Amino acid sequence: MKFLVTNDDGLDCIFLHELVHALRDAGHSLAVVAPKHEQSWMGASKSRNRPVHAAVAHRHFQCPTWCVDGTPSDCVNIALDHLLAPDFKPDAVLSGINIGLNASLGFIIASGTIAGAWEGALHGLPAIAFSQDLSSEVYDRIKASGDRPDPDLHAILKISAQHAARLAPQLAAVTAPRSFIVHNVNFPLPCRADTPVRRTVPAQVIVPKLFSPAADDGTHRLIWNIGDDLSPAGLATDRTALTAGFISHTVLDYTKLGQ
Repeated sequence: MKFLVTNDDGLDCIFLHELVHALRDAGHSLAVVAPKHEQSWMGASKSRNRPVHAAVAHRHFQCPTWCVDGTPSDCVNIALDHLLAPDFKPDAVLSGINIGLNASLGFIIASGTIAGAWEGALHGLPAIAFSQDLSSEVYDRIKASGDRPDPDLHAILKISAQHAARLAPQLAAVTAPRSFIVHNVNFPLPCRADTPVRRTVPAQVIVPKLFSPAADDGTHRLIWNIGDDLSPAGLATDRTALTAGFISHTVLDYTKLGQ
């Protein structure tokens, strides 16, 4: 298949690189367009009030690659409308692998990773977002090291990327064009070669108190909060699947909004 690949952690993120390598090793044709800088928690925002610059990049992906100084939505929109070669018609837009989970109502809408996939859906394409669940301790270590996973985590990431390369063509093939569907896939920590996939729904999580009290200069700082899960007991949610060690697959059908 032909895939357009993006992310929200930036073009130099190893999590993106491992997804690209796994897809390429599986024989797929790729084009990559990713933000110049991390764009986490940007949701589906677009750069309305400034010009956006796109440039050819060289990351040894063996496929056309661009760096965009904008959001994931900017990346996909500009790529589909202006950057891709006329003979490269993507079968789907893939986004990820994100550093950290994108599970539950409290995080899905804010996710730049899911937004990158959603931009593909807005262009009538099948769309899939991939994210790697991490503990807060592991996440802090990655950020302290400049987004460089240690050898154990890197090995897990490679396995998650192989799952993504297997799932992407399957999910793209069963998704009709112009269906406004995003497949949201989250990999557990650890993820193994034989880790099964579970079909899930978003956990009903509220996320209060995301900002610190005002400092002396009147500013507030974003602070991490996993949120409060209000999901009914027994509901097969993305969060419960990850906790149980399964790969979570949630179908986000945006035609169902308001029904």
